[in-house]
Amino acid sequence: MKTYTTQGTCSRAIEYEVNDGVLTACRFIGGCPGNTVGVAKLAVGRKVEDVIALLKGIPCRNGTSCPDQLARALEAEIASGEIVA
Repeated sequence: MKTYTTQGTCSRAIEYEVNDGVLTACRFIGGCPGNTVGVAKLAVGRKVEDVIALLKGIPCRNGTSCPDQLARALEAEIASGEIVA
């Protein structure tokens, strides 16, 4: 599992795993459980690029949100070449 430290949100971090371009596990550390657990369950099993397209830019506070932070984490992985979308 990878860990992404979130910025500007109630959640403190996101733990996730990607296999063959698909998000296979996701768990938010902190934040509003009803929202973060729901987002994680809806995102798991989807292609990384689909998760990014769905969640990127969703606002909450500070110009970001827990879903947006997940999209940013996945984008950072793609940019680094660690995962292939």
